[in-house]
Amino acid sequence: MSDLKGKTAIVTGASRGIGKALACTAASLGINLALAARGEGPLKETADEIRKKYKVDVLPIGCDVTQLADLENLVNKTKEKFGTTDILINNAGVSSQSPFEKQPIEDFEKLAFTNYLGYVRLIRLVINDMIKNKAGAIINMVSGSTLCDPVPRNFVVYSSLKVGLRAFCKGLFWEMRDHGIKVTSILPGVTDTDLTGKLKDITANTSRLMSTEAIENAVKFALTVPANVCPLEIAVINQQTPWTAPVIPFKQEHPGK
Repeated sequence: MSDLKGKTAIVTGASRGIGKALACTAASLGINLALAARGEGPLKETADEIRKKYKVDVLPIGCDVTQLADLENLVNKTKEKFGTTDILINNAGVSSQSPFEKQPIEDFEKLAFTNYLGYVRLIRLVINDMIKNKAGAIINMVSGSTLCDPVPRNFVVYSSLKVGLRAFCKGLFWEMRDHGIKVTSILPGVTDTDLTGKLKDITANTSRLMSTEAIENAVKFALTVPANVCPLEIAVINQQTPWTAPVIPFKQEHPGK
């Protein structure tokens, strides 16, 4: 999108971590914001901070992305305040690390409704206005774990839903490109946020973790490329992430030796 100043973006999961960082990135480009998160207290603090620092209009909206009524309220309030949604940054997410046979069954629904349906439903709610305007940018936080085949151990449900989301985003790009709408997937490695801070083994060595800066730069790139360019996927992987290790070891014993 060539001129971003005065455009409007919805950012989910915006009160902290990657979402807050991406909200700041958008605000630095002159984009007005509708910020969504479950925790309304921290969300209001983030909104006040961004409004003061970047001098853009910021609307905080409490939203649980697993609830369709909340997503509809988010889109309606954004339209009431700003008229339309030019950019959607889908970032809200939950994680679950567990061997499959020990994973609580209730985790499955939470992961599906947050990490997959939350994205797809919200896109569906904004897409027709973007089609009408013949312009729009949709950026989805997917996962670097989708680069692994098979998906990482202990993240089978989480990562397989992200694989589905990645496939959906690719297909959506082909459907929407003739409408002037860009669809970009960001595939981040393990990042130093509250979401990953409690994962066993993976974050024991903090040198494995990357900051949000690389992801911010990827989103800024996606938003500022020429109008006839769409970065379909941007993988931002920290050098030491365990997800990049080979599934089959390089050194193997061959039969008969």
